[in-house]
This record gives sequence, structure tokens and C-alpha cells, in this order.
Amino acid sequence: MEGESGAFRKDSFGVTTRVHVTALDGLVNVNSLFTIAVFVGLTLTTPGQKSLENKTVCDAGPDVAEKLLLFEVVSFSFFLFSSLIAQGLKLAINLLNSKDVDEAFRAHINLTMLRFGMLGSAVGSVMGCLFMMLSLVNVIQIRLGMLSCGSKAAVHAVAALVTLVTTSILTYISTAVYAFTR
Repeated sequence: MEGESGAFRKDSFGVTTRVHVTALDGLVNVNSLFTIAVFVGLTLTTPGQKSLENKTVCDAGPDVAEKLLLFEVVSFSFFLFSSLIAQGLKLAINLLNSKDVDEAFRAHINLTMLRFGMLGSAVGSVMGCLFMMLSLVNVIQIRLGMLSCGSKAAVHAVAALVTLVTTSILTYISTAVYAFTR
């Protein structure tokens, strides 16, 4: 019976590290897509751009463009932070796995440190998403008109953006919390 327990433990380490590497790969891939979106958001706006509302009163001023740039840079920083932590964890797992060629994907890792690293990476992704959402609100105001002017297109776009992004972030957080508590 004790031999079975030892074999089960070995296999669980193999499954655990494989699952963690796969989860970290997914996180890095999603962060890469979001990073591309940040740069696309920056290229879609130009200084002095007129809104589609065709009311000069509703055109966004330089303060909105400044906020856009600030939120884009902060968003990019959080996605980079998250990706670098995830890549570092993957590197550590792969280096530990390479020590024993016969036991690929069975690194004996400090699960507490791995959990803290994955939590830090997840927090970085969530913060990146929040700041990207804020920057997109500013893109909407530059392209469709200021929210303060009551531009229906801008209000509807921001409402949809905030609703969908908030729902997806809450789902991501609850799933992550569920996974960490099990």
C-alpha cells in the first residue's frame, strides 16, 4: 500500500507540473494578445482627432488623450509584469525537470512559491485588463464623442464594454479563487 502511495505522489507531481506549465502558457498567450490590443488602441487615436458625433463641443480634449496614453502604458506594464512572472515560473519548472531526464514533467517544486507566483501573474493580468478597459473608454470618447455630451453611441459602447469586461474579470477571479482553494 505504501508503494502505491509513493507512485501516486510521483504521478501527481508529473500531472501538477504539466498542468501548471499549460496554465502558464495560456496566461502568457492571452497577455500577448492583450498587449497587441494596447498598441492597436494607441494607433487608432491621433492628436486633434474629431469625433464622429460632428459636434465640436463633444470632441475630446488633450486631457482625454493624456489619460488614454497613461492607461495604455499602465496596462502594458501590468501585462508585461504578469507575463514575465509566468515565464519565470515556466523556466523554473522546465529547469527543474531537465535535471532528471527519466522523469520529464515531474519536478519537485515548492507549491507555495508556485501558487504565489501564479497569483501575482493573475493579479497582473486582471489589473492590465482594468486599465485597458479604462483606456478603451477614452478611445471611445475620442472616436464617438464625450460621455458628458450624452453621445448615445459612446454611452452604449462604454456600457457594453464595462458590462462584458467586468463580467469576464469577475468570472476569471472566481475561477482562480476556486482553483486555488481546492
